[in-house]
Amino acid sequence: MSEPRGRRALLGAAALAALARPAAAQAWPDRPLRFIVPVAPGGSVDPLARLIARHLSDALGQPVVVENHAGAGGNIAFEMVARAKPDGHTLLVGWDSLAINPALYPRVGYDPLRDFAPVIQTVRTAQLLVVRPGLPAATLAAFLDLTRRRAVTLGSPGNGSIGHLAAELLKARVGAEWTHIPYKGGGPAMADLIAGHIDAVFLTLPAATEHVRAGRLRALAVTTAARAPALPEVPTLAESGLPGFEVTSWQGLLAPAGTEAAVIRRLNAEVARILALPEVAAQLTAQGFEPVPGPPEALAARLAADVPRWPGVVTLAGARVD
Repeated sequence: MSEPRGRRALLGAAALAALARPAAAQAWPDRPLRFIVPVAPGGSVDPLARLIARHLSDALGQPVVVENHAGAGGNIAFEMVARAKPDGHTLLVGWDSLAINPALYPRVGYDPLRDFAPVIQTVRTAQLLVVRPGLPAATLAAFLDLTRRRAVTLGSPGNGSIGHLAAELLKARVGAEWTHIPYKGGGPAMADLIAGHIDAVFLTLPAATEHVRAGRLRALAVTTAARAPALPEVPTLAESGLPGFEVTSWQGLLAPAGTEAAVIRRLNAEVARILALPEVAAQLTAQGFEPVPGPPEALAARLAADVPRWPGVVTLAGARVD
């Protein structure tokens, strides 16, 4: 009799454990969530993070606190989330640099494919080359010619950012020359450009859309295959004499590896719902984003494709960060 009773006890314990797991997932979230943003306030990553955080807080009944941890091309924030407890309360607002940095830096403290659980890709967009209005260059051709005749400073959201890499690709393609000025995010780069402290910036299109429309900056070209609906008058690099030149930027949410699947599914569903809200979709589209919500597997596939792609691009561009 003792053996059956022992088996029954084990089965009972297993059943209780199985019941406890869904209960734990249902209890989430039981405290505020943290959105870790790898750049300084401003630019394009930060405003989108705050927009989603505001709506997600209403949906989950808990505050969603946006924390900016800029530096090292995003690596500080990436490592912070990779090492965080996988309880669904710490999330990374990730973008291209998560996949690019392992090719740019001699060492990074994370693996983009093993250390994160993709939640959802939120948007994609173009990179944009903008110059200060006083610069004597109204077209891409004029700008490139100017770089060969005089010293030009070109800023980016940071070493290893996709804006930096797009600029290096352009430089390698056309033989232009400029001094690269890295910033801790698109916001500080834009502020210095508007103030006239630098000549140009390569950054994500939505960070500059309103400044271009207001005439504070002049846009020369976008990096996508087609023109951006938010700035339809701005030609593509391909139209400007560089056929085949294309760089598309993305943003998304990721959790630490090991986060419960039920939490990932809930987050995915809530953020997809938020992106589909008419007022949110209209705002993002007007800024230059294309909302592209999908399952977690879609962002995982994007990362799996990007990580092996960038080392060859980095080598071609000659970009390297010490």
